[in-house]
Amino acid sequence: MYPLLGCSILALTVILERAFFWLREDIRRDQSLVDQVLELCRQGDWARVKERVEGSKDFVIRILVSGIVHREFSMSKAMETAASDEMKRMRRYLGVLDTMITVAPLLGIFGTVLGIITSFEHLGTSSIEHPQAVTGGIAQALITTAAGLGIAILSVFPFNYFNSRAENAALAIEKYATSLEIVYEKLTQRSLKEGGSRHES
Repeated sequence: MYPLLGCSILALTVILERAFFWLREDIRRDQSLVDQVLELCRQGDWARVKERVEGSKDFVIRILVSGIVHREFSMSKAMETAASDEMKRMRRYLGVLDTMITVAPLLGIFGTVLGIITSFEHLGTSSIEHPQAVTGGIAQALITTAAGLGIAILSVFPFNYFNSRAENAALAIEKYATSLEIVYEKLTQRSLKEGGSRHES
């Protein structure tokens, strides 16, 4: 039961940490600012973009800013790298929670097997006249399996929720990063056309 207690504490710690993490990210999200940044990029007003994003902690804004800063070199690669860092941050400790979901039931079954072995050893040393000693030991041994399954069941719901949040965030990142690339490409083509028109005139 002590290893199971450790698993439960570890799982609960990760669940609480991730819950606070996503709550904080939800508070930091600023959809209107993202839309404003894309509109300013469409106008090519990079100075205004820099002014507007100052102090923002929205993860989408961070990725867009990374692309804007490196727009002259490789906007897509810069945003890809920034997105990778953000996804790593969002999936932090989920591996630990996944391990607890797998290990807790196994530890429970292991404890039950050891308990049953001990019970049958008692049966061998005592007589069949006292079966309650054996059945009581088996019932006690089954507690570890129940505890292990309980930990896994209560952990799998938050695990799936946090995974879905990370996947939704990845889709949002991809959407706005693609939008920025399209906006910048259109802006570049427009600048080239205007430059060509001036040269012809």
